[in-house]
Amino acid sequence: MNTDTGTNTDTATDDGTATSTGPGTEREPKHEALRTALAALIDDGLAPHEALPSERDLMQRYSVSRMTVRRAVERLTQEGRVYRVQGAGTFVADPATISKSLHLTSFSEDIRGRRMVPDSRLLVLERTEADLDCARDLFLTPGSPVVHLERLRTADGEPMCLENVWLPEALVPGLVEHGEPQSLYSWLEQAGAAPETADQTIRATVVGPREAALLDVPPQFPALHVERVTRDIRGRAVERAVSLYRADRYDYRLTISRERRG
Repeated sequence: MNTDTGTNTDTATDDGTATSTGPGTEREPKHEALRTALAALIDDGLAPHEALPSERDLMQRYSVSRMTVRRAVERLTQEGRVYRVQGAGTFVADPATISKSLHLTSFSEDIRGRRMVPDSRLLVLERTEADLDCARDLFLTPGSPVVHLERLRTADGEPMCLENVWLPEALVPGLVEHGEPQSLYSWLEQAGAAPETADQTIRATVVGPREAALLDVPPQFPALHVERVTRDIRGRAVERAVSLYRADRYDYRLTISRERRG
């Protein structure tokens, strides 16, 4: 006779996912549990630029596989909580700096990932005509109707970015009358044009007098000029964005690898 003792048996797959073979609620994946534990470790007192324990130490401390450690650290890297230095280890990111990764995220998602409060001040919301640059990037005929938004983006009330966005009006009818949406990407998703991929160009620049006043920095202050064309899953260009980020508060972190040749 089989007897149900009510005992849960946990097993782990090769990718570090914990599963439950007995009754009760399903356990969260091991790498997510480890990510949560490491985030708490950071919040409990690890200073910016202080090293996290090594992979081996984390494996031993939390009784997990190397793959589980790497997946957890990768999640923290994507969230901007940590950064890696080749050959040196993984370090706590400075919360004063917002780090962008290769993942397509909105400004609000970036800021919330750093446990800060995003906000924006609407400067312009208008229906206008696509100029040559806008028409080229959005695959429109020059003069086609587009919606233009200019916003000052803030984190915990501090100016971070001056953002100009152009959208094909056909994709966002009624946006001008509605006013600034809480989430532009959510608005596009509801219109059936959810952002999927983007081509982005980043260059160094300095701010002019108007931008300096809005960003609360001196004129000629260093900045990052970022141009982005975003496409939906069908490959349609749905957004053209030109943003100016304060270089003292924003950076881009990329992971690159050397191609192996035979």
